[in-house]
Amino acid sequence: MLIRNKLILRFTLLVLAIQLSLSLFVYYFHAATREQKFVNRLRGKAELTGRILLQRGNLRSGILRTFRRRDLLTMPREQISVYSPHGRLIYESDDRIDQRGNEAHLSEINPERPVSFRFAGREALGVAYPFEGENYRIFAAGYDDVGFQQLDKLRLILLVGNLGALALIVVAGWYFANESLKPMARVVREVRRITASNLSRRVNEGNQKDEVAQLAMTFNRMLTGLEQAFEAQKSFVAHASHELRTPLANALGTLETSVLYDQDLAEAKRSMQSAQQEIRRLIGLTNGLLALARADEATMHRQRVRLDECLTQALAHAAGKYPGRQVRLSFGEVPEELDEPFVVEGNAPLLTTALLNLLDNACKYSDGPVQVELGYRAGRLQVVVQDAGIGIEPAALERIYEPLFRAETGRQTAVGYGLGLPITQKIVRLHGGELRVESAVGQGTTATVGLPAAISAAL
Repeated sequence: MLIRNKLILRFTLLVLAIQLSLSLFVYYFHAATREQKFVNRLRGKAELTGRILLQRGNLRSGILRTFRRRDLLTMPREQISVYSPHGRLIYESDDRIDQRGNEAHLSEINPERPVSFRFAGREALGVAYPFEGENYRIFAAGYDDVGFQQLDKLRLILLVGNLGALALIVVAGWYFANESLKPMARVVREVRRITASNLSRRVNEGNQKDEVAQLAMTFNRMLTGLEQAFEAQKSFVAHASHELRTPLANALGTLETSVLYDQDLAEAKRSMQSAQQEIRRLIGLTNGLLALARADEATMHRQRVRLDECLTQALAHAAGKYPGRQVRLSFGEVPEELDEPFVVEGNAPLLTTALLNLLDNACKYSDGPVQVELGYRAGRLQVVVQDAGIGIEPAALERIYEPLFRAETGRQTAVGYGLGLPITQKIVRLHGGELRVESAVGQGTTATVGLPAAISAAL
């Protein structure tokens, strides 16, 4: 069901429920008022009967028999019955009155509490009337024609009014839903016009305060992220195709030249060695691209990992790759209350790869010693890799996380593919951490990795 139809239905049901509740309250209040007024009428009639029949002695004199049906009865289907203090019927306004209802409530009547009830289609009231030191019971019954006619008219008015109001409620609900959804419809139209070819377009954010504006702002943030992702993908594809094409073309050209022009084994070996270097470069680039793809896998297997062991493995790989480079490891602050320090939830091979990439960059672009520190800061595990190498220029520092991007200083110094830092950043983010790189040209680079400590090792 469309949201518009849901809003109309819910608005109609809500307003109709309120209206019906109000109508029922009015009807119930009017019915209770009618009943109370008629009971008061019956009470007055019972007291009048007591004064006429008992205090004036008309029951004993017999005078009442000549005018009782003409003058005493004033209500439709009225019946009056009088019982003595001993429960004997001493007067009734009609010889055909069914006294079973009166007799059933006779014992309930006392001077403090009259009794009202319904019997044989009439409303009746029994009261105690004190006379000559004793309590007589007087029952007055009748039918409230005027009151019930007014109730019938009120019921008809409420029924017709509710039916008419229902039609108005539906129209009002339709108008309310359309007006409420106009901003949403506008957002939908604007979003539909945005395609992969015009991701730079944005949705109108309106007043930037209400819920629709918040939705538009969320769409714009999403579009910004998509645009950046598309641009990064385009850049990645362009760089990857160029980086892959170059070693392939070099290796193919070297081999073709060797086939055509090499005359002896020594020349052929030199050509094969050159092709071999290009193929190694191609393998390294391919492995880097695969590592970058694996770093995007959100379904990686997680377990408790000792980060110090991952760092030890990374240090061993770096020592084997750069045998003459001095790498100094130190430990920062470690809380004493930890039973098992340096534990994180994650994937050990990926964390080792991330740390190795940082060590590889530090060793590759620095001739001096590399400082590595492992410790805790603000409840998080922290690894700091610091070198005193060539550094990164400020303009390039903003793009170091783009795949296959390399700063100009790095291109002139060493061979690389521009994949180490993007891979490391994705791995760190995949583990809920943060990678921060600070650098200055000619002064070196400091890379800091912060990772959330495992729950059991929390401070």
